[in-house]
Amino acid sequence: MTNANEQPRKRFLALDTATATLGVAVTEGGRVLHEINASGERNHSVHLLPIIGEALQASGGSEMLDGISVGVGPGSYTGTRIAITAAKSLAWGWKLPVVGVSTLQALAWGGWNAGAGSPDEAAAGQERSSDGFGPDWIVPLLDARRGQAYTALFAVDGGSAPQRLAPDRIRLMADWVQSLAERLDTAKAIGECPRRLWFVGETAVHGSGELLGPLEGASELRVLPYELEGRWVGFLGEARHASGDIDDVHGLIPNYTQLAEAEANLLKAGKGGMKSR
Repeated sequence: MTNANEQPRKRFLALDTATATLGVAVTEGGRVLHEINASGERNHSVHLLPIIGEALQASGGSEMLDGISVGVGPGSYTGTRIAITAAKSLAWGWKLPVVGVSTLQALAWGGWNAGAGSPDEAAAGQERSSDGFGPDWIVPLLDARRGQAYTALFAVDGGSAPQRLAPDRIRLMADWVQSLAERLDTAKAIGECPRRLWFVGETAVHGSGELLGPLEGASELRVLPYELEGRWVGFLGEARHASGDIDDVHGLIPNYTQLAEAEANLLKAGKGGMKSR
């Protein structure tokens, strides 16, 4: 039994520009009213506002909104700032609450849903049967160059949002795979090893069989190229809005997980306003 009829449904605008895909969605009560995902060249600053306008026009206009959700990264250094700047400006101008959500968590949720397929297959992957398997694990991937990826680790159980097992960080993939292998050994020892281990997102560089070799045999490996869809940012944002965990519109900042290369070089040279001790 739900309380869907006891409380008015609330409508939210969701934005994310941290990846190669510009995602915009309008969600209400866990469903998508309108969604536009534009993939291709990273020219999000040009296209974001027109796409927001199109999505709002198709779903009733800005006066119908109860809040805004935005992906805070990690991902593209410049791209992440575009959606956050837009979300903060719109929230301030329209006097709406705003929440930031993890782009990697949204990527994990969307990638798993895209790959799990039929309800029967999804249920089979989540069974905690007598043979000691736990929920699927999901590793979202966004390429960060030089053998690195923006990544994290989540567990998914049913239709709920993936639960975090490791924080969003930039990691050297070779080291991350070894760390995952150790986690799998530990999970197996206590009867909670996932039946399937998903790698989703930008897998072309970091999802090769050679790189993932240390994980073979511990769980069924699934490698799925996936481009983020705005709806998953929206669904994560709905949960934060519902809980009352709202961000300060002025204090909301991107989760870069690292300094841009230019800033890092300035700091090394002692010209960035911060001095090492």
